[in-house]
Amino acid sequence: MTTVGVVLSGCGVFDGAEIHESVLTILALDRAGAEVVFFAPNKPQLHVINHITNEEMAEQRNVLVESARIARGAIKPLSSADSAQLDALIVPGGFGAAKNLSDFALKGAECTIDPDLVTLVQSMHQSGKPIGFMCISPVMLPKLLGKSIRLTMGNDLGIIDAIEVMGGEHVVCPVDDVVVDVENKVVTTPAYMLAASISEAAKGIDKLVTKVLDLAE
Repeated sequence: MTTVGVVLSGCGVFDGAEIHESVLTILALDRAGAEVVFFAPNKPQLHVINHITNEEMAEQRNVLVESARIARGAIKPLSSADSAQLDALIVPGGFGAAKNLSDFALKGAECTIDPDLVTLVQSMHQSGKPIGFMCISPVMLPKLLGKSIRLTMGNDLGIIDAIEVMGGEHVVCPVDDVVVDVENKVVTTPAYMLAASISEAAKGIDKLVTKVLDLAE
């Protein structure tokens, strides 16, 4: 059985992991017969957003505790992730990727990445294991891997510029498809950067999961 790590960044599109993307990823992996192992950083979120008003709330939440809502409690701190125990890695989107896994939302191309995520992704990459990123999360790839990676995250010109400043190669891609950097075993899809519905997001996410699992064989 293929074991796939899924890194979450909270619970909710505006301040954590995008819930629909996360669940679609889990569903596709489960249908394919893969074992899913969840990870998230054990640290405070950048902030908490009211998802009705989109306004910041005066409270603090922990990324790992919030991510456990999606994982139904079965989740481990990102610091404990061991690439030797995984065959592949997938990171769903949501603003948590730009706020909790990195500070891209605040610093753009000058961003830094969570050190535990850097360690895990680089170890996976050095072992020749595939990784899949979706929605906004691919913005981290050039800094995570320290090289030019072919990737997509939609058609937001400002974000595309930042990706290219960081050394990435952005490829425009429709919502129902993926971009594969074959040499580096990196798969990306736009998901909710372009999707107008959950079924649209599912098409690209299903392809991403299929391709990541193919590359893990």
